Amino acid sequence: MKIDRFLAALAAATASWPALALADATGQGNDWHMHNWGGGWGGGFLPLMMFLVVAVIVGVVVLIMRGVGGSSHGPGGHAAPRKTALDILKERYARGEIDKDEYDERRRVLED
Repeated sequence: MKIDRFLAALAAATASWPALALADATGQGNDWHMHNWGGGWGGGFLPLMMFLVVAVIVGVVVLIMRGVGGSSHGPGGHAAPRKTALDILKERYARGEIDKDEYDERRRVLED
């Protein structure tokens, strides 16, 4: 889960990058993007590309981290052992679904 927290923090930190790209820190007014991009649709294209690049990077990091971490099947990352027929029989007896005579009879059949 540490990986998920890291990725959430990374996504939150980079979410504002397109907005920062639109901010006019030069003090030249709104024409700054027009002068540097030659006008047209270029001024809105840069933040979109930045967002897409960040999304791709985060996606690649997620895939790599999941691949490195392997699949987790529960606490400790190990799959739970499969239940045997005898385990299931014991559980049914413990829940009261079968009585002692039926439990003993089925246990004998399973052990043979």
